[in-house]
Amino acid sequence: MNLPSCLICGRELKPALTHLFDDRYNSPGTYDILRCCQCGLMQTWPQPNASEIEEIYKRYYNCDCEKAEAYTIIRRRFISSLWYRPWLKLDGDICFHLRQGKGRLLDVGCNEGRGLGFYSQNGFQSEGLEINVKAAAVARARGFTVHTMPLGQFNPSGFFDVIVLSNVLEHALDPIEMLKHVHRLLQPNGQVWISCPNADSLWRYRLGRYWIHWHLPFHLWHFSPRSLEAMLTLAQFQIMKMQTFNPAIWIAQGLSLAMGRRLKLSNSVYRSAAVISALTIALRLLLLFIRKKSSSLSGDCLTITARPSAKNIKAATSHIDN
Repeated sequence: MNLPSCLICGRELKPALTHLFDDRYNSPGTYDILRCCQCGLMQTWPQPNASEIEEIYKRYYNCDCEKAEAYTIIRRRFISSLWYRPWLKLDGDICFHLRQGKGRLLDVGCNEGRGLGFYSQNGFQSEGLEINVKAAAVARARGFTVHTMPLGQFNPSGFFDVIVLSNVLEHALDPIEMLKHVHRLLQPNGQVWISCPNADSLWRYRLGRYWIHWHLPFHLWHFSPRSLEAMLTLAQFQIMKMQTFNPAIWIAQGLSLAMGRRLKLSNSVYRSAAVISALTIALRLLLLFIRKKSSSLSGDCLTITARPSAKNIKAATSHIDN
């Protein structure tokens, strides 16, 4: 079998895990995880092509507005409650819902507009980009401006001060190309806010093939701090801030799924509202201790704030001045 070369450095990729499957939505097929020994980038293999991805998403990966199970209902109510912001301060603001600012903001993959609501409340002029027309319709019904087209085809009037990629980059067919389009749409001094699962986290090593954030086949790429920094450099960004978090809800979902898989239980244990809620609260208390003992970049969720590199800022500013 001919394996692809690394998207970042061109080196050979080797299998790290084999015969994994979709343990969330039960879409068909088995997949391997390939890893670059040079930069650490991991890739799902084989990768679906664009038409296959469209069909998989249509059949198995519906937007939140189409879900009605207890877990989703409880989650929606919690996010709209007064407890949500204090919880984020404790648990980790992995979707950037607490960040204050001003200027024009684009939320790529905005789904039904939950994030747009927070960004607007926090002072931004918020717009969304969402290719799922059903989710986009829900966001528009809430009063938000949402564009329904791929990022590469998006040509707005004017630039953005902030572009948000919250758990989006790992879904892209070509994440370097996505970052280059983000660069194209940003002001010279703009920022991109990125969050994604951390493939170099302690939980990934502990849970191995049962780590919930392999999320095959929807996650096509699996980033470590080192590989994502290298990718941002290729796209002509420089990192302003990098950190990781252990969101209790992520760990609770991961442990319940791993437990169900090991005990050969139904996948429904992972979506059980009672199991997830109890585990989330217990883990949040435990993680207060673990967080202090662990490395600053060993958490399950990786977040990065980056801007166009200084060289590009200087060139863009010079062009404007002239």
